[in-house]
Amino acid sequence: NTAKEWVHWSVQVGHQPRVSHHAQATGTFGKKDFAVYVSDAEGKHVSPWHDLDLSAGGGLYNMVVEISAGTTAKMEVQKEIKGNPIMQDTNGDGSARYYTFGSPQFNYGMMPQTWEDPEGAGEFPGDNDPLDVIEVGAHSLAMGKVAAVRVLGSLELIDEGEVDHKIIVLSDRDEAFDRIFNFEDLERERPGTTARLVDWLLNYKTTDGKPVNALSQPEPTTASEAEAIIAETHAQWQKLVSGERHGAGFWLANDDDEA
Repeated sequence: NTAKEWVHWSVQVGHQPRVSHHAQATGTFGKKDFAVYVSDAEGKHVSPWHDLDLSAGGGLYNMVVEISAGTTAKMEVQKEIKGNPIMQDTNGDGSARYYTFGSPQFNYGMMPQTWEDPEGAGEFPGDNDPLDVIEVGAHSLAMGKVAAVRVLGSLELIDEGEVDHKIIVLSDRDEAFDRIFNFEDLERERPGTTARLVDWLLNYKTTDGKPVNALSQPEPTTASEAEAIIAETHAQWQKLVSGERHGAGFWLANDDDEA
């Protein structure tokens, strides 16, 4: 008998992710050719980083879902590839990257038109990525979905010497949306959510042999403080796309007329 190849539990064999109907998936999930392209209302591919608006109106923001709750594949918008599709991150050896600490209980994504400048002011440099967003609602959101979200606050992760802000939000489609405006409301409606979130952020890399992450402060910021971070990173993105700041190798929407 031929012995079966051992596969780590985090590699979701045969699993196909749920992709938003406003996005198009190509390739095979878990392989390097898998990509999710976000589309506009007419079905045209758009850059989730540069073409979508940051504001969703009414005090809400747009979030692009990269990793649905319960999905272990580490997916992210590709800054260097034309159109900035969502693809799976890779390890140093080129293998597909998965979360091995556990299945994320939250929806993970990014905010359009933001950028954490690695040469920005502050004790720690930015991580050179769009602003990270964690949605703490009750349901898994489809990969590639553009969700309108309310900002509840933020946590500032110090990840391998870089600032990595995590903006904590709630989808406007969540059944508790009209009752949750901040972390106090979140804990009243869904006790223990903050502790689970902090535990994940601090420890999710430890099962890969890396040290525990650090937070600049143990308590989340207020919503207004988080919105100030959003405004700052939006200004940094504006400098990036205007050419005032240079992002090495990035594909920017003004590099080409086609997304």
